[in-house]
Amino acid sequence: MIKENIEIVQKNIEEACKRAGRDRSEVTLIAVSKTKPVSDLREAMDAGMTVFGENKVQEIREKTEEIKGVDFHMIGHLQANKVKYLPGKVVMIHSVDNVKLAQEIEKQFAKADIKIDVLIEVNMAAEDTKFGLSPEEAPSFVSEISLLPHLNIRGLMTIAPYTDDPESNRVYFKGLRELKDKINAMNIPGVNMDTLSMGMTGDYEVAIEEGATFVRVGTGIFGERNYNTKI
Repeated sequence: MIKENIEIVQKNIEEACKRAGRDRSEVTLIAVSKTKPVSDLREAMDAGMTVFGENKVQEIREKTEEIKGVDFHMIGHLQANKVKYLPGKVVMIHSVDNVKLAQEIEKQFAKADIKIDVLIEVNMAAEDTKFGLSPEEAPSFVSEISLLPHLNIRGLMTIAPYTDDPESNRVYFKGLRELKDKINAMNIPGVNMDTLSMGMTGDYEVAIEEGATFVRVGTGIFGERNYNTKI
């Protein structure tokens, strides 16, 4: 079933790219594998998946011990005291939203002599239940943390509201793209953002039409999550 699901998602991505006049190569599918067993990840790998997204540091630590040859992205809320476990385990952190966290990433990745790609998390819909900076805070935040030499600020990430109507999230995806363009126009030294991580199982096609370069699909690939399953 995982293989068939991936084929459907890949076809939908291709169709969304066509509608938007974009090249398929501009969009990377992240298989969101949180709470899923390693056997599911291997099945997805057999179907061609090479990029996985995890929400918890502990799962990343466990899964990277067993699985090699793919890229892991940290896409969930990240506590500063867990950053020390990530160097050498992930290729990108999607959820940077405060100076303390950015400084800790700098400290730990400097120790490992690794430069890490990061995205700034923006709470476009101003939801109380979500982390992230406001769109108004993001430009000055990018400017401030751009001075940290081991952070490569690649772009922005948002988690849009859960909805049965994907079209209702278009405004947030469009807003994130416009915010990226606004920050790029500031010509902050060392910052040239080319990445938008937006769109999940319910709305990734709309996100692609608005410029997403990473879409994060979990349920659409692996099915519903089982939070009682031991990894």
